[in-house]
Amino acid sequence: MKSVFLDCGVINPGDVSWGPIENVSELTYYADTARNQIVKRLEGAEAVFIDSLVIDREIMEKCPGLKFIGAAATGFNNIDLQAASDLGIAVANVPAYSTDAVAQHAISLLLAVTNNIETFNRKVSEGQWDGCKGIPVTLLAGKSIGIIGYGNIGRKTAQIAEALGMTVNIYSRDKESAINSDVVSLHCPLTPENTGIIDKAFISRMKDGAILINTARGALLDEEAVAEALKSGKLSGAGLDVLAQEPPSEDNPLIGLDNCLVTPHIAFTPKETRQSVIDICGANLESFIKGEKLNRLV
Repeated sequence: MKSVFLDCGVINPGDVSWGPIENVSELTYYADTARNQIVKRLEGAEAVFIDSLVIDREIMEKCPGLKFIGAAATGFNNIDLQAASDLGIAVANVPAYSTDAVAQHAISLLLAVTNNIETFNRKVSEGQWDGCKGIPVTLLAGKSIGIIGYGNIGRKTAQIAEALGMTVNIYSRDKESAINSDVVSLHCPLTPENTGIIDKAFISRMKDGAILINTARGALLDEEAVAEALKSGKLSGAGLDVLAQEPPSEDNPLIGLDNCLVTPHIAFTPKETRQSVIDICGANLESFIKGEKLNRLV
């Protein structure tokens, strides 16, 4: 079986093994693929793996030999599942592979915000050791964190927060307590119903001076509303690993704010985690070849 990984640049830039996929297929891989290159690169392929590239009905219909789509991620909103079902194409994902990594990054963003890490580092680098006096540091012990999305990552984040002495409020159990926490951390999938959920109305219900953490999906935020809240002080800080548009446009209102830390969607990228993705992708394809349904969505 011929397989193609169309956008492996983030998952495997060359530091993890392709063995689990190569053991069950003849693999060709590309760091990136433009949409107008997809059909050509899938000629003769029965299996395709993608990270964030969109595979919709149009692409599937132009690749009649395609039998298997592997999402090298937990999320699969970039794959038209209905089209795959209609066309008899199997789809599998990689569930829960990034739990520890994303939870670690969420807490890292929180610590960076509360401990003003970037500001202190800049001051020291500029030779202003004494100029660091008066820069605030916030103690997390005794504070509360609202977890929106209490799946594997949400639970792990809650566990770490509790170890730091924080009280955990779970949005699905008590919305008001979660919304009024000192910190609100997002760990839910993006759906049509929750797109832009963190908007002006939601923020108005949050505790004054709260911190917002998002390692889930950028489109959960109304970015203009969040930027306005950060500028006014309604939100004292934010730590974001995801944005609605990635890379961001030059006029993204969140970029460059002193109290907003942004990392480039890298929460899932520890080497150990990325090797796990390849391992599970290989296992999913092997399962499909055997007529089994490991991690199947369709």
